[in-house]
Amino acid sequence: MKAPPWKVGELAKRTGMSVRALHHYDEIGLLQPALRTPTGHRLYDASDIQRLQQIQSLRLMGISLDEVKRLLDGAAVSPRQVIDMHLARVHEQITAHARLAERLTALALHLDAAAIGSVDDLCLIIEAMTTMEKYFTHDQLAVLRERQTSVGDTRIQAVQDEWAELIPAMQRAMDGAVDPASPDVVALARRWKALVDEFTGGDSGIGKAVMTMYEHEGAALKEKLGNVPTPAMFAYVGRAMKHL
Repeated sequence: MKAPPWKVGELAKRTGMSVRALHHYDEIGLLQPALRTPTGHRLYDASDIQRLQQIQSLRLMGISLDEVKRLLDGAAVSPRQVIDMHLARVHEQITAHARLAERLTALALHLDAAAIGSVDDLCLIIEAMTTMEKYFTHDQLAVLRERQTSVGDTRIQAVQDEWAELIPAMQRAMDGAVDPASPDVVALARRWKALVDEFTGGDSGIGKAVMTMYEHEGAALKEKLGNVPTPAMFAYVGRAMKHL
């Protein structure tokens, strides 16, 4: 490998950049090589190439040339820091692409199963996925998908029917100011816990994420689903569960 200093054409060939881009970087003060040939041609040394690496990494992160110049001229960013920043950004993109692939796979499965009757149905599924991704980690979503597959559609429907009975029953107990320690409410809490454990696989982190989701999205979920647990209901059930 030929060592620097390199002429602009050599650097362009080595890096895959265009001579025009390197000239532009020089003109705007972003990458101005200090060395020149006797005839005035630019010569890039090791420090220039190091700065070029920083520039390109920051550019690949979507940062404008003006902002790149401000960062490099004012913040004394090291090459390692820029690489670490770029790596973090790449990992974010990998995660985003993985989630997109999961969404598309799920939508394809719905379409294959003829479970979508209209564009509105498709939009509802996408909306539900987006909501879930706000409150559950990638690993938690993977657990939930695995459990959904393992229990099957018949059991899922049975669980939904049981929640449709259990939530109103718990609400009636709350409205009637029934002591959470009463046998009837404790029995409801026992059913509640069994359904939650079945859904989460006993993962407390998933359980907390569910409560957080209902706390923040309760109004929207109630509009779409009807009866849904409220923060007050979660607290009431929690008091009853202490007596299991």
